[in-house]
Order: sequence, then structure tokens, then C-alpha cells
Amino acid sequence: MDLFLLKKIITVFIMPINIVLLLLIFALFMHGKNPKKSIKSLSAAIVILLISAFPPFSDTVMTAIENDYPPYVKTNESIDYIVVLGCGHNTNAELPVTSQLATCSLQRMVEALRIYQLHPEARIITSGYGGHNPVSNAETVKQSLVLLGVPAQKIITENFPKDTEEEAELIAPRVQGTKVVLITNADHMPRSINYFQAQGIYPIAAPTGYWVKNPDSSKSWAHYTPSSKKLQQSTIAWYESLGLIVQWFKSLFS
Repeated sequence: MDLFLLKKIITVFIMPINIVLLLLIFALFMHGKNPKKSIKSLSAAIVILLISAFPPFSDTVMTAIENDYPPYVKTNESIDYIVVLGCGHNTNAELPVTSQLATCSLQRMVEALRIYQLHPEARIITSGYGGHNPVSNAETVKQSLVLLGVPAQKIITENFPKDTEEEAELIAPRVQGTKVVLITNADHMPRSINYFQAQGIYPIAAPTGYWVKNPDSSKSWAHYTPSSKKLQQSTIAWYESLGLIVQWFKSLFS
């Protein structure tokens, strides 16, 4: 089996919502055979679901990841490359190209546009394969940037990387010895920086797409009620935390 596909399959099974589903299935299966085990499994599923969807918990774990790197601000230093990591899209010729981008890709594209306006001397590198789409994510982001006024000749596409590790491996030789700004979502930035540093590239972080935009603001009572959005947020935090653990483990043998 393809290693990339295997990683995706394993990832699906260790996400909170799928752990909850497996526990519920086990509880149903054991209901007639061993009621005590069934109740324990059901209780565990409910606890995991409630904690994962509880906003204070979700915000705390996500903020711990997102706050590793501050937002990018303009400096007097010249920038050579703005690297935009891939995310997702759905090709549909009936939609404007900007509407084909997944939220994460749209966030990264907008941040690239913002930083390019601060540093028009820079070239932009977009990245990411197409998945099931006939057009790569790198090309779709490029088309969006061109639509919004960036000259096409200022954009380089890397159309084949499937994940961040491959992106770092393919982009690193091109940007060696240059000043690089790296754009990805704030929750994904710690792992991304690690991958690029492993290739000898030490980019300036430009995180975007924050889940928790103002953790210290006053909260209404609604903030303390579980929600599907916070469950999704906890899932992303869990995914990125596992990714960091895997990176650390692999570094022990490299």
C-alpha cells in the first residue's frame, strides 16, 4: 500500500470523533454479552465527546499550538521568496477560481497576497498536488493570486508534493541561501518549520487562519456550551500534536 495513503488511513482512525464511534460500536456489541464493559465504553465515548467539544478545553489546546509563532509584520529586510504551503480545493470551472479553494487554501492565499504587497520584490512559490482534481492546488492558488493582481511571472508552482514533508524536500533546493517567508495555518506552522529546518532552511513564519483569535477576551455563557466547531478544532489540535510527536520520534533515528 502507498505510504501516503496508509498514513491517511491511520490518521482517520485515531481522531477523537472516530474513537468515539468505535467506543459506541463496541458498547453496542458488548451490550448483551457484558453490560459492565458496554457501560464503561459508552461512558468513555460520552466523556471524550464532551471534553473535545467543550470550548475552554478546545481553545486551550489549540492556543498552545497556534501561539508558537507571531503573525508576520513588515521588516526592512528584503524578502526573496514567499512560500505558500498547499491545502485543498475542488476544481469546478463554473466557479471563480477563488471559490474553488478550501478555507485553509484561501486563508494562505490571502496572506501571501498581503505579504507580497509588503514585499513586491519577492517571488511567490505555491505548492501542493491536485489529489482527485485535474488541476493542482499549487496552480489553483496561483490562478487566484493572478486574478487578484499578482503578475503570473512572479509565481512559481510546485505541483507534485503530497504533504508538508515533501514540500520541504522539493522547495528547499530552490531557496537555499535566500530570505524566505513561510505561509501556512497557525496550527500547522510548528510542524512546517520543523520540516524546513530539517532541510537546512530557516524561514520567517507567517501563520494565518487562526482558530482562536482572542483567547483573553471576555466570554458569554454560550462560549461554555459544547459545539461541533470546537470538536473540529480539538480534532485539528490533536492531529497536529500527534504530528509533532511523530516528528520528534523520527528525529531520534535520523
